[in-house]
Amino acid sequence: MLSKNQIKFVRSLELKKNRKREHLFVAEGPKVVGDLLKAGFRPHSIFSTSPRQDGQLVTEEELQRISFLQHPQEVLAVFEIPDSEHRPINPNGLSLALDGIQDPGNLGTIIRIADWFGIDAIYCSQETADVYNPKVVQATMGSIAHVPITYCNLVELLSKVECPIYGTLLDGEDIYQKELQKNGIIVMGNEGNGISQEVRSMITHRLLIPNFSNSKETAESLNVAIATAITCSEFKRR
Repeated sequence: MLSKNQIKFVRSLELKKNRKREHLFVAEGPKVVGDLLKAGFRPHSIFSTSPRQDGQLVTEEELQRISFLQHPQEVLAVFEIPDSEHRPINPNGLSLALDGIQDPGNLGTIIRIADWFGIDAIYCSQETADVYNPKVVQATMGSIAHVPITYCNLVELLSKVECPIYGTLLDGEDIYQKELQKNGIIVMGNEGNGISQEVRSMITHRLLIPNFSNSKETAESLNVAIATAITCSEFKRR
């Protein structure tokens, strides 16, 4: 049986300040929890409605009380946040730099996209949403266990790289016509404001995903996660 203190503690991890203080985060569902365990993430506690799972056995009602999902998925685990290690950019690989991505769903989806396309690593600005937000973790569908993620000063990072720096901008060259190298770092910007001016000045190759619509009422821009998928796909198919 879950105690009131256990419920209160797990629920407190919804807030970044508490995750940072406790050095813990929450993951839910057999797929996400299983992938994190396989990747070597250290569990602090596991709560499950199934006796097949390790950890504390709880009822569905109890799981609902600690879950951040509308429909809990059998298991919830609290994991230790791994120590942050700066991962140097692989000059021969392809990485992502996220400049102020705010929406947890977008960030989680981008991590999932990076996993799918074999992106080496993701570098996030300090203004980017917290990767250990429960909504982000859930949106990754387990890919958070597979892609190295670092928070850093993007301007400092990009000023030291010797590989191409790509960015999607409205004044860029058509990505379908532009010659692309297999290595480099792709910068994706904030949902509303795009890539910041400081980071934009570091970009060496400006790309545009063209609009093929004939409608005068077409969307002004693409969702950043969709734009990331299109861009990664174009790099990988060459």
